[in-house]
Amino acid sequence: MTEPAPAPGDALPPDPFVSGAMNLRDVGGLRAGSGSTRHGVLFRSGNLARLDADGTRALAELRLRRIIDLRADDEVAREPSRISGLDVVTQRVPLFLGSVESFFRDDLSLDEMYRRLVDDSSAGVVAVVRGILADQPVLVHCTVGKDRTGVTIALTLAAAGVDAEAVVGDYARTEGLLPPRRNRRIVEMLRTMHPEAVHLEDLATRSPAPVMRALLDDVTHRYGSAEEYLRAHGLADDEIVELRRVLLKPGV
Repeated sequence: MTEPAPAPGDALPPDPFVSGAMNLRDVGGLRAGSGSTRHGVLFRSGNLARLDADGTRALAELRLRRIIDLRADDEVAREPSRISGLDVVTQRVPLFLGSVESFFRDDLSLDEMYRRLVDDSSAGVVAVVRGILADQPVLVHCTVGKDRTGVTIALTLAAAGVDAEAVVGDYARTEGLLPPRRNRRIVEMLRTMHPEAVHLEDLATRSPAPVMRALLDDVTHRYGSAEEYLRAHGLADDEIVELRRVLLKPGV
């Protein structure tokens, strides 16, 4: 799948190079009406377990004040972040109520997994938004930066007023940023465990634009908007206002 083409005048977010970090990017430059998202405020990525010395230095240059880790306890124990020496608040917000392995075992589609995340992990999503409000610059990450990070960042951006297609396009970028060698290795390993799984490659490697578009449509159908979804699960009006102030740069 390919991501939607940016609309004329849209600025693609710059991708900082942090050696050992996968799928790390700034969500600045996304269209929001006549304005756009600010650069250098909100970053997203996969895990930070493979940073080398150069990567740690590059991460420090982003001047992060907070890192929000969406992984479960067993994932963190297996692959701890290499951020020793960084003066940064680490916030843990495990989002899945089941294990990552269970999604492959149950052969869920991306649509179903995202629907469950929205329904079952709403308190966690709100906690992430509050973490973003607490400190900037902030980095939100999970293991690959595709699903938990993708859904949470999408809801955050949509609630702040980012155009729906810009939100979809940011999500869809992930697929092109995952290394092919990593994808082959992961798929081969998972195939030995789940040889009959239909959705395995989608779960492991893909971020199709129609899936995120459908999720945002579903949230709008059930709640009215991503903003109202967050309100329904405890985010206050003044926090929504602050989210827009933090993330958005008005148009000129």
